[in-house]
Amino acid sequence: MVNYKLFTLAAVSLLLGLGACKPSYESPEFSKGEIDPTRFVMIGGIHTSGYMDDALYREGQENSLPALIAQQLSLVGGGAFYQPLVAEGSVGISFSGLSKMMLGYKTDCKGETSLSPVRVAGNGDASIWNDNTYNPSALFGNYGVPGLLMAYVSSPAYSNQNNYYKRMASSSTGSVLDDALATNLTFFSLFLGVDEVLKYAKSGAKDSTLLTAQEFEVLYAPIVSQMIANGAKGILATIPDVSKMPYFTTIPYNGLTLDAPNATTLNSVYNALGFSFQVGANPFMMIDPNANSFAVRQMLPGECLLLSVPLDSVKCNQMGVLFPLRNEFVLTNPELEFMRTRIQEYNTVIRSLATQHNLAVVDVDAFVSNLSDGFVYNGVSMSAKFVSGGAYSLDGVQFNPRGNALLANKFIQAINKQYHARIPELNAGAYNAILFP
Repeated sequence: MVNYKLFTLAAVSLLLGLGACKPSYESPEFSKGEIDPTRFVMIGGIHTSGYMDDALYREGQENSLPALIAQQLSLVGGGAFYQPLVAEGSVGISFSGLSKMMLGYKTDCKGETSLSPVRVAGNGDASIWNDNTYNPSALFGNYGVPGLLMAYVSSPAYSNQNNYYKRMASSSTGSVLDDALATNLTFFSLFLGVDEVLKYAKSGAKDSTLLTAQEFEVLYAPIVSQMIANGAKGILATIPDVSKMPYFTTIPYNGLTLDAPNATTLNSVYNALGFSFQVGANPFMMIDPNANSFAVRQMLPGECLLLSVPLDSVKCNQMGVLFPLRNEFVLTNPELEFMRTRIQEYNTVIRSLATQHNLAVVDVDAFVSNLSDGFVYNGVSMSAKFVSGGAYSLDGVQFNPRGNALLANKFIQAINKQYHARIPELNAGAYNAILFP
């Protein structure tokens, strides 16, 4: 006869014994390594400010690049991190006074309705300019200022020239650098030079005042020297090739699609000038004073048509066909070559200074290039494709929260490597990309 009581007691003892042998879960060890993360400060331009969807607004700031880095630094002893936050619920404001963008439905000049970036309000929130967010008891860690050029980082009274800085400045006579240094920073990051390049690129190279490598170093090196003067360690960021961003890649150079009658009509106009058109995809026509006596030509492979081009004029008013595109909407191959050469020169300076001062350096240029090629993150495809790529916001230049999280991880990886730290990375998949209606 089976003794069920003894069997039951034996089974319970066995289960308890197995439970006792089960290894307990331990949290991974984090370490600050050789840095002091107590007070982290980041100086930069539009990509560090929290500006996204073509406006400065609260959610963008809360998911800004430095805020996400600071969040992870807090796990290894980083202190409170403050930003010049916009009011909750504000529609934000762009450089041109418009509200932030969202993905909505828009009807074009042909009466066709489709998903497209639209403004959430008729006007931006101009009340933001009246904010006085400076608080000596809660000094900012994010000194990302949209439109900040390196020539103005140390410029006194810069708040009189830049409304985004005005709302966070300690005084009307101070500078961005002075305010950042006044925080007694212990760890820092610089992500400067991008706004200069964007100013050139987004104007279609009409603003041809890109700094030489020597001019760049003359401005950049003293900023680094002052940031490390009290022994702080830091990380410098390279400048990306912005022409790989959706703002410059979404509309193909040969996006002019023609049927047989339209191709015939255009051939009757342009054949005499040496240009021909076919049924299907064709290059857009553009103005180029160096092209020929008529100062027009077809766009070439590799050239960029900017998202600033008025698409309704392209679709319905023959812009880019009978009315060639103005240069402000195009980056030509020579302009791209000039810009890319400058970026390479700037990045050589940045890497040299990082080596000279034993600072970490993060290759943002490689990150943007990898997005252009596309990669998979935790099973999700990421790319530079406009709207659906998962990393860029609706302005096609700034990253969305998920893109910022991916980039923040690159900063963290570089910090860990340089300073023998073990700072955990973010789960970028937990952050929003573009929200569809």
